[in-house]
Amino acid sequence: MSESDEPRHHQPPGKHFNWDVPEHFNFGNVIDHFAADPNRVALLWEDQEGRRARLTFADMQAQSNRIANVLEAIGIRRGDPVLLVLPRISMWHAAYIGALKIGALVIPCTAMLREKDLAYRANHSGARAIIAAPDAATMAGDLRRQCPTLRHFLIAGSTRSGWEGLPELMQKATPRYRTVQTRASEPAICYYTSGTTKDPKAVLHSHAYTFCHRYTGSNWLNLQESGVHWTTSDTGWAKAAYGVLFGPWMNGATTFMYNGRFDPKKQLELLGRYQVATFCAPPTEYRMLIKEDLARYEFPHLRHCTGAGEPLNPEVIEVWKERFGLTIHDGYGQTETIIVAANTPGMEVKPGSMGLPFIRHDVHLLDEDLNEVATGEVGQIALRVKPDRLPALFLEYWKNPEETASVFQRDFYLTGDHATRDDDGYLWFVGRADDVIISAGYRIGPFEVESALLEHPAVLESAVVASPDPDRGAIVKAFVRLRADVNAGDTLAKELQDHVKRITAPYKYPREIEFIDELPKTVSGKIRRVELRKREEQRKRQGSG
Repeated sequence: MSESDEPRHHQPPGKHFNWDVPEHFNFGNVIDHFAADPNRVALLWEDQEGRRARLTFADMQAQSNRIANVLEAIGIRRGDPVLLVLPRISMWHAAYIGALKIGALVIPCTAMLREKDLAYRANHSGARAIIAAPDAATMAGDLRRQCPTLRHFLIAGSTRSGWEGLPELMQKATPRYRTVQTRASEPAICYYTSGTTKDPKAVLHSHAYTFCHRYTGSNWLNLQESGVHWTTSDTGWAKAAYGVLFGPWMNGATTFMYNGRFDPKKQLELLGRYQVATFCAPPTEYRMLIKEDLARYEFPHLRHCTGAGEPLNPEVIEVWKERFGLTIHDGYGQTETIIVAANTPGMEVKPGSMGLPFIRHDVHLLDEDLNEVATGEVGQIALRVKPDRLPALFLEYWKNPEETASVFQRDFYLTGDHATRDDDGYLWFVGRADDVIISAGYRIGPFEVESALLEHPAVLESAVVASPDPDRGAIVKAFVRLRADVNAGDTLAKELQDHVKRITAPYKYPREIEFIDELPKTVSGKIRRVELRKREEQRKRQGSG
C-alpha cells in the first residue's frame, strides 16, 4: 500500500511540525520576557462587588518574584509540593508563577474543596506549604493536625491565628529573583482529578506541559497579541492552564478574569464591556447563555469562540452563530493532556463533532483488544506514544504505578473516552466507558440523546444514563431540568420522547423521563452521571426486592 493509500486517520497530523521544547524551561522566564515592556497589560480583573484591577506583566513579574523569595525564605525548595487554594484573584497567578520560578511542585486546588479533600491532597503529595484565600483558610484550620508534612500556612489576606499573611511577607521581600533553570522534563504541576467513584488520581505534569500550551493558545484559542481573552474556568482545574494562564501568557495575550458566581446576564454584559476578542467557556455556560434574549447584546470585538470540558451540543452552536455570526469551536482534552482534538480556526466545523486530531497528535479509536475500529464504529480514544511520546502528555499517575500501567498499554495512552470517526476523519464524542448505554444490543451515547432533548424549548438541562431492565439489559433514562415557566407532567414527557425519536434514531429515545430540579454536578460543573446511574441501580434493586 502506498503512503497516499493509507487511511487518513493513520497519518499523524502536522507531521512536519516540531514542538521545539527546549531542554531547560521555566514558565517564569516567559513572564519576565514580556515584563520588559512596562506597559504591556497581562490581566484585567473584576469581582462580583464591582472591584476592578489592571495588572501589567511587569506587575506580575514583581509579585511572583516576591512570592518566590517568600517561599525560599521559609525553606521551600526545588521539588517541594505546594498547595494552591485560591479563587479567581490575581494572587493566584502570582503565587502559581512564583512557585514555578523556584522549581516547586504546584498543586492547584479549587477553592470549593472541603477540608477532607485538601487533607487527602496534602497527605498524598507530602505538601510542605499551603497558600489559601481567607475563606479556605477558615475551613482548613484543622489541616495542621491532620497533615504532618504541612509546615507553612500562608493566607492571601491579613494575618490570622495559625496563618502567616502573604501580603505582609511580600512587602518585606525583594521584587528581584533569578528563576531556577528547571529541566523541561522535570515535574512542575500535579492536578488531582475529580474522583467521582474513588480517590482522586494525581496527574503529574512536567514543565514541558506549560510550554506546549503555547499551541493551545495560538492554534485553538486563536489568540493574538492585541485583544482581550476570557476563559471562564475556575482556578483549580487544568482548563485554567489551557485558557487562563499558560495558553494566553505563552503568547503574550491580555486576559480577563471575573471572580463571581455565574450569571448568564452578567457574563454577556462583561463580554461587551471588556471588549473581549476571544472567549472560551464550558458547554454548560453556553447552554445557559443561549436561553437569554441575545438580541439585546452586540459584541463587535468578539472574533473567535471556543468550548471545552464536555461535548458541545449542535443546537447551541447554531443559535450562537445565528445571532453573532461566530461558530463555537469545540475542543477535546483531558487533565492528562493538552488539546487532543479540536475544531481549529479556518477549518470546516461539523456541529457536534470535536473536530480533527490536534497538531502532532496521532489519535486512534481502539476496541477492547487495542485494534483499530472501523469508520463509524465506537472505539476508545487513544494516543500513540511510541516511538515518540508527546511532550505535553502527563508523566504518570503519581505514586500509583498500577493505574499508570492500566492506561499505557502497548504503544498507546488510553483515555477512557469513547468516540466514533466519520469518513472525513472528524471525531464524535460518545462518552466515558461507564457512560455508554448498551440496550438490547445497541450502544447508545448519552450525549446525543441529551443534545436532542436540549433542542426542545422546554428543556434547560438533561442527563441521560442507563437504567437496569430485565428484558433489554438497560434502557435509556433521562433526567430533565425544565425552564422555570414550564410545567412537568406525563404529556410533556411523551412530547419529549417523540421529539427525541424525530431528532435521533428511534431506538435511542428515553423510555423513562424523570423531571428534576437540579442535576448533580462535580465542583467543576460537569454532570455526575455516575451518581444518577447508581441511584437508578438502587431504585431497581429495591423495586425487584
